[in-house]
Amino acid sequence: HFANMRSLIQIMDSEMFELMHQNGDYTHFYFCYRWFLLDFKRELLYEDVFSVWETIWAAKHISSAHFMLFIALALVESYRDIILSNSMDFTDIIKFFNEMAERHNAKSILSLARYLVLQLQMLIENK
Repeated sequence: HFANMRSLIQIMDSEMFELMHQNGDYTHFYFCYRWFLLDFKRELLYEDVFSVWETIWAAKHISSAHFMLFIALALVESYRDIILSNSMDFTDIIKFFNEMAERHNAKSILSLARYLVLQLQMLIENK
C-alpha cells in the first residue's frame, strides 16, 4: 500500500508530495501503517467503522479495488492546509494523526475519497 500511496499523492497533490519529500522524506508513508493494518479501526469512532468497511467492500465491485488507498489519501488531504502551513515533518505528522484518532468525520472522509477516485479517473481519461 505504501508505494501506491506514494504514487497517488505524487499524482494528485504534488505540493504535498514535495513537502513530504523535503521535510525528512516521509514519502514512504509509514505513518499510514496503522490505518492499513487495522483497516482504519483506530482512526474512526466505533459506530463509523462499519460504514467505512462496507464502503471499502462495495467499492471493490463498483469503483476501485483499492478504495482503501483513497480513504487514506482523503485522511491526508482533509488536513492538507494544516500539514502544509505547519510544514510538518515525519514526527509531526505521526503525532498529529495519533492525536486525531477517533476525531475524523467519517462521512466527509468517505465523500472526499469518492471524489478523489473520480478525479483520478478523469486524469487518466484526459491523458
